[in-house]
Amino acid sequence: MHISRTDTPPAGTAAGLPLRRRLRGESGVAIVEFALILPFLCLMIVLMLDVGRAFNYWIDTTHLAAEGARLAAVDKVPTGSTTLQQFIRSKASTDELANGGSDWIKDPLEVCVNSAAGAKVGDPVEVTVTTSFKWTPLLGIATSEIHGSATMRREVAPNHVTSVCG
Repeated sequence: MHISRTDTPPAGTAAGLPLRRRLRGESGVAIVEFALILPFLCLMIVLMLDVGRAFNYWIDTTHLAAEGARLAAVDKVPTGSTTLQQFIRSKASTDELANGGSDWIKDPLEVCVNSAAGAKVGDPVEVTVTTSFKWTPLLGIATSEIHGSATMRREVAPNHVTSVCG
């Protein structure tokens, strides 16, 4: 007994379907959709990281300004520093924030002590800490100023801390 085989594939397989019906299949659609969404997903992740970095630097500048205002209020320049501005810059949480020179922060922190001329005990002294932050440097989206400030009343007459930016 001889069994003959035909060259036609079994019914229900893709090879047995006409070309038009084979092209209507949905295999591979998910990977194409993922490939279309992936660049936007990556951009969103990079932007979230940038927002986190900027928020951290804003918290740091506010903290540094408060520390500087307290030291200016008691007219103290800590040992090892020649100016209050130098001390505050050295207290920054990262070298990038203190000295700049990166893609996100180009310039060092600017620390300003503002006090009225002839200040006396009870007069306000304000310290501002400022830097420029570049959002997503690879895309060159924008640059923003990150600014922290604090004001306190002088507890002693000023002798060591002067009103200057640096």
